[in-house]
Amino acid sequence: MTEQDQVFAKCAWHIIPFMMLLYVVNYLDRVNVGFAALTLNKQLGFSPSVFGFGAGIFFVGYALCQMPINLIIERVGANRSVFCIMTVWGLVSASTALIKGPLSFYLLRFLLGVAEAGFFPGMVLYLTLWFPRSYRARFTSIFTTAIPVASIIGGPLSGAILGLKGSGGLQGWQWLFLLEGLPAIFLAFAVLKWLPNGPSSAPWLSTREKELVLSKVEREDAAAERNLWAALRNPRLLAIALVAFGNAVALYGIQLWLPQMIKEMGFSNLMTGFVTALPYIAGGAAMILWGRSSDRRRERIWHIAIALLVAAIALSLASIARSPLLMVAALTIAIVGSMAYFGPFFSLPSSFLSGPAMAGGIALISTFIALGGFVGPTLIGVTKQATGNYASAMLVQSAGLVVATVIILMVGRAITSHEGQTA
Repeated sequence: MTEQDQVFAKCAWHIIPFMMLLYVVNYLDRVNVGFAALTLNKQLGFSPSVFGFGAGIFFVGYALCQMPINLIIERVGANRSVFCIMTVWGLVSASTALIKGPLSFYLLRFLLGVAEAGFFPGMVLYLTLWFPRSYRARFTSIFTTAIPVASIIGGPLSGAILGLKGSGGLQGWQWLFLLEGLPAIFLAFAVLKWLPNGPSSAPWLSTREKELVLSKVEREDAAAERNLWAALRNPRLLAIALVAFGNAVALYGIQLWLPQMIKEMGFSNLMTGFVTALPYIAGGAAMILWGRSSDRRRERIWHIAIALLVAAIALSLASIARSPLLMVAALTIAIVGSMAYFGPFFSLPSSFLSGPAMAGGIALISTFIALGGFVGPTLIGVTKQATGNYASAMLVQSAGLVVATVIILMVGRAITSHEGQTA
C-alpha cells in the first residue's frame, strides 16, 4: 500500500463509520413508516392509497429543499449544518407518534422530508472534500451501505418495538416513531465533536497528510465545472438525474411497501422484520463489491447500467411470481441491483463538477430521487387499491429502470464522444 493509499484509508477510517451511523439513523427515520403501517393502517383506518400518498409526500418536502440547503452546507460547512439538520429531523420524526388521521400524517411526513433534505446530498458532497475521483466509488459505496444496514437492523428492531402495544398508554407504532426518532437528536451533538468541516480541520491528520489530501483532490477537480448555473444547464447532469429518478421509483416503492408485502405472505410482525432484512444483507454486500469493481476498472457507465438492468429483470419476474419464495427471491435481486448502482452512480457527477456546481448538481440529482421516492410508493398504493395486487406497479417500475438503463448508456456515449473531440 502506497503512502497515498494509507492516508486516504486513514481518512476513511476516521469519518466513514461515523457518517454511516448518522445515515443509518437518517434512513431508518425515513422508511420506518413502512413497518409502522403493519398496525397503524388498521388502527387509524388508512386505505392503501392514503398510506402510499403519506409515505411518498415525505419526498415532496425533501425535493423542495434540496438545492438551498445543500448550497448552505457548501458555504457554511458540514459541522454546524448537520447538527441543525439532525436536531430538527429527530424532533419531527418523534412527533409522528402524535398523528390522529390522514391530514396530520401527511403534514408530519412532509415536514420530515423538509428536515432531512440536506443530509444525504450534503454527505455525498462532504466525501468529495476528502477523496479524489479514483477513490470515490468504493468509499461512496461503503457509506451508502448504511441503507441496507438500516433495513437489516430496522426490520427486526421495528418488529420488536411494535410488540410494545399498550405500554405506557401508547400503541406499538407510536413507540416505533418515538424510539427511532430520538437518537438523531443525541447524535447531533456528537457531530459537533467528531465531524470536521474538511481535511484542513482534522486533528488526526498531520500537516503533510493534510497537504497530500488537499493537493490530490484539488488537482483532480481543477478541470471540472465550478459555475452553478452552467452546471444546472448541463445535459449530462439532467440525464443522470433522470436515471436517479427511475431507480428511486423502484427502490423506494419496494422499500416502503416490502413489510406489507411480506406480512401478506402470512408472517407475524416480528418475523416480517427478520424476513425483510434478508434482501438488504445481499444488497449491502453487492454495494461494496460493485463499488470496488468500479474503482478498480475506473469505469462507471456499464457498472450503473448492468445494476439497473438486473433490477429491471428481477422486478418483472416478481410481478409474475406465484409463490412467496420466488417473490422474495426476485425482490431480493431487485434490491441488490438498485443498491449496487449507488457507488458508481454518485461518483459520476464529480467527474465533471466541483465546488458550488458539485453542491448544486448533487442537490438536483437528489431532488429527482425525491420525486421518484414520491412516485414509487404512491404508484404502488394506487394500483394495490385498484387491482388488489402489486404486479402492475412492479411492471411499471421495471419499465422505468429499462428507460434509465438506456439513458445512462447514452450519457456514456456522449461522454466518450466529448472526450474524443477535446483530446
